[in-house]
Amino acid sequence: MRSNSGRLSSRFFSSFSLAGGWCCALAVFLLASAPARSQSSHVPSLQDLNGSIVGLADKVSPSVVQIQVAGFGAAEESNDSNSETSLVLSRQRVVGSGVIVDGAGYIMTNAHVVSGAQRIRVALLPPASGLQVLHPSELHHTRILDGSVVGVDKDTDLALIKVNTTGLPALGFAEYRDVRQGEIVFAFGSPEGLSNSMTFGVVSSVARQPDPDSAMVYIQTDAPINPGNSGGPLVDVQGNVVGLNTFIVTSSGGNQGLGFAIPSNEIRFIYGQLRKYGHVHRAVIGVTAQTITPTIAQGLKLPQDWGLVISDVIPDGPAAKAGVKINDIVVGIDGREVGSLPVFEHTLQLHVDGDVIHLQVLRGGQKVELEVPVVVVHHSYDQLTDLTDVEKNLVPALGIVGIDITPKVADMVGSLRIDSGVIVVAKAAEPSGFETPLQTGDVVHGVNGKPVASVDDLRTALKDLGADTPVVLQVERDQHLLYVTQD
Repeated sequence: MRSNSGRLSSRFFSSFSLAGGWCCALAVFLLASAPARSQSSHVPSLQDLNGSIVGLADKVSPSVVQIQVAGFGAAEESNDSNSETSLVLSRQRVVGSGVIVDGAGYIMTNAHVVSGAQRIRVALLPPASGLQVLHPSELHHTRILDGSVVGVDKDTDLALIKVNTTGLPALGFAEYRDVRQGEIVFAFGSPEGLSNSMTFGVVSSVARQPDPDSAMVYIQTDAPINPGNSGGPLVDVQGNVVGLNTFIVTSSGGNQGLGFAIPSNEIRFIYGQLRKYGHVHRAVIGVTAQTITPTIAQGLKLPQDWGLVISDVIPDGPAAKAGVKINDIVVGIDGREVGSLPVFEHTLQLHVDGDVIHLQVLRGGQKVELEVPVVVVHHSYDQLTDLTDVEKNLVPALGIVGIDITPKVADMVGSLRIDSGVIVVAKAAEPSGFETPLQTGDVVHGVNGKPVASVDDLRTALKDLGADTPVVLQVERDQHLLYVTQD
């Protein structure tokens, strides 16, 4: 984690403190903006403000969950005698937040919250008033459910998890294009493990781009956000999700009024992709675009020192075949002005496989119009589904569809630690028996210490276990071996 002043920190978020400067400032603003009244009218105005905020908390809190993750992670161990530091693996527990986006049990959170998870537990508030359960005598009503990862997108730091229940209170998404600087927003989550916490502030910036060469933009807010808020929602005054709290800039490790949230339109897009595929399909044209800086413009003798320049064109890709060249300056797509990397990428994602975009570029001071086909890049696991027969490849006890690791499959997947086993290509819609947190792309190598080399081996090994026998799966995930358990 980087926590120096002016750098991004991976420390994460929220707590409820209406007492203090913000509440007073907001009340003074509201009162000063109203027509002059007698002093006795001030109390009802404050009561109205208080009631509105309490009502918002009552609406939003039941849709915010605490996510408890257990797994193994790297930790440094210092040896004082010789000042050497060694890297060791230790069991770690992480507490983050999430927001219910579908009453059928679907919850969005940050990818870093569930990274390396061996077990995920989700704490749900009862459907009654969120504020009622803050009283110590009501805490026992909180429900704890096991959660499983549906999909992860590390590029956006978003993940979708699922709990096996229905009828949950879900929040809707706000329209990102309607968000304005100065708009009042509220951050919910579990800062430092303190569940069902709430803070508020304003939108400091609608679109902050920390890395000029990354298409990701964030909503910046001064609503207090702290470690543990990651994955919790940032909502507007209607209680709709404006963004997902993701990181802070800090020199102290805690809130300094510089919090950042992934915008609602990005969350909605990734949610749909993860729920449908377990991963994300992205539209591309076969180029790399970079933000033009004054240095780049001067060194390359470009006619402008702002906008986007094409720094790479993939040989034989759609853009190359259409005539796009390195050093072309992107002017627009389909007649829409494009001057930044986020707008460029977002515009591409509005297209589907086979669409043709009209790309306008500036080349040598002249505008050039090009027609470029769009290609949607499918994940390698999508190709594996073509090799499966759901009836033959279903493993009902795990709720997965898997195929044997053959030389052909191994070539499609890439490097594996163990060149045998069963790769998970999909999850069954209605898993029966016990549920395991397997993800698309996981390779099952063994059951309770017994190696498995095929789907038939896996079914047999599970069938041979007694009804009350614990199940321990040896799984390879991202070239790391781990045990996935079912208690």
